[in-house]
Amino acid sequence: MKLTFSSLQWMVFILAGSLVAPIAIGDAFGMTQAETADLLQRSFLIIGASAILQVLFGHKLPINEGPAGLWWGVFTVYAGIVASGALTVSDGLQQLTAGMLISGVLFFLLGAFRIINSIRALFTPLVTGTYLILLVSQLSGSFIKGMLGIGYLQENADAKVAIASLFILVLSIVLGKSRVKWLRSYSILISLLLGWGLFKLLNLTKETMHTSNTFAFPELLAWGMPQWSAGTIVTSLFVGMLLLTNMVASINVVEKAYESENQDYKTIHYNRSSIMMGLNTWLAGLFSAVASVPISGASGFILTTKMFSRLAFILGNALIILISFFPPLTFFFAGIPAPVGYATIFLPFSSMIGLAFKEYKNAIKSETNLFIISTSLMVGIGSLFIPAAALKEWPNIIVTLLSNGLIMGMLTCMALEQFFKRKKLRANQ
Repeated sequence: MKLTFSSLQWMVFILAGSLVAPIAIGDAFGMTQAETADLLQRSFLIIGASAILQVLFGHKLPINEGPAGLWWGVFTVYAGIVASGALTVSDGLQQLTAGMLISGVLFFLLGAFRIINSIRALFTPLVTGTYLILLVSQLSGSFIKGMLGIGYLQENADAKVAIASLFILVLSIVLGKSRVKWLRSYSILISLLLGWGLFKLLNLTKETMHTSNTFAFPELLAWGMPQWSAGTIVTSLFVGMLLLTNMVASINVVEKAYESENQDYKTIHYNRSSIMMGLNTWLAGLFSAVASVPISGASGFILTTKMFSRLAFILGNALIILISFFPPLTFFFAGIPAPVGYATIFLPFSSMIGLAFKEYKNAIKSETNLFIISTSLMVGIGSLFIPAAALKEWPNIIVTLLSNGLIMGMLTCMALEQFFKRKKLRANQ
């Protein structure tokens, strides 16, 4: 029974964090409801398969996969190019397919030639702490807007949705901090089910999509054959390098979560993780979905629920894969109200700030480190407020970098820390 509920809770957590990107991308490219539903179906398959491949053959930690925010950004940039008339929808999507295949090759080669350990050395406590704070900062806007119902049933904030979301959030906090172990362990599952029921009762749910197909295998190359272009190649290689740092950061954060609870875990092989990420990115390209990446939020989920079982994680992802073969199930779970999802997983994500402070604990005793932290956070958080329209005339690569405060802040932190380390080394010689 415990394994069953734990698996279901992993499934719910993964679903709650994976629904937004495919639906938003479908909307950006003007896809029909049926096309968006098919994209959602393929996304579920990729997310579940990617996580299982990583936990069995890659990093071997229970880290859920989700559509990569960087790829989401690139898709959005291409949607803007399509809207301008410079590309057709099919050409844009086929170039993105080619881009994911190129990134997949990069991940595979870097893992095969054992280069990832050099990248891992850059992830000091200073960088990890900065990454976590910027990650929560980047996501917090979406969480608050989502819980206020902005853009859900209407463009403006919806008082009814906001009050219901607040109730669900308080419920999840009460359950998450309960002295009763089983309530604490399954707080996310209980909160989501009760929250979904409350939204149904208050008539705050959207109409569920319907299909005549009971069973369907996700379609290969649904967007057509890959289409190569110089811009796509350069952008994909650049995004691939950034996603590698994202992968290492996510693994590092979950590793810290295990250590903070004195839990044993298998030896982490970062090069194998890169090879698996290459395979997963290829699968995303072949199945015309958004490439996935390990999600740092798994650390908050694990710390909140105290669920460290790899078996429950594997079964949870197997359920995600199973759902992808049955369109009615896909549409049913796609009907989870976004505000409920945000309110339910609010606590696991916010708890990552605590991990960041633990990383900073010893670092803040140094004036140099305080300078690095403050500068990196200023750059990262400041980049979050750059209007997308202000960069539309700039090259795609620069837009992808400047529009992502998480990456900007993390790269600033890495660069400053390495600069001061080398400066100190030269002074001591």
